[in-house]
Amino acid sequence: MEIVVGGQIDKQKIADLACSIAKDKANVRVMGDIEAAMAVKNGDADIYLGACNTGGGGALAMAIALLGMNQCATISMPGTIKSETEIAAEVKAGKKAFGFTAQHIETLVPLILKYLL
Repeated sequence: MEIVVGGQIDKQKIADLACSIAKDKANVRVMGDIEAAMAVKNGDADIYLGACNTGGGGALAMAIALLGMNQCATISMPGTIKSETEIAAEVKAGKKAFGFTAQHIETLVPLILKYLL
């Protein structure tokens, strides 16, 4: 599996965590937002992960613009975090881009990857 990390903040932190979880099941790359979203759109990557301060703005803006809202999911926003059941449903629905707030990285990246890998 190819995972790209876009978004606005903590890209390397997300990538390092994803690498430690996925081990040899995925290749994780840090990219600019447009490059990461284009990689998913062109089939060069399977999944986009991104963080920002709101979870749906800078984390997913380019992914939403290039992939469409139906391929993207905001997993957390300030004061709101989706449940594990809701995250599993987003993955099962075929979403390819996941945005969240930086303070939820340690909680959400493992859950997202649990259902993707």
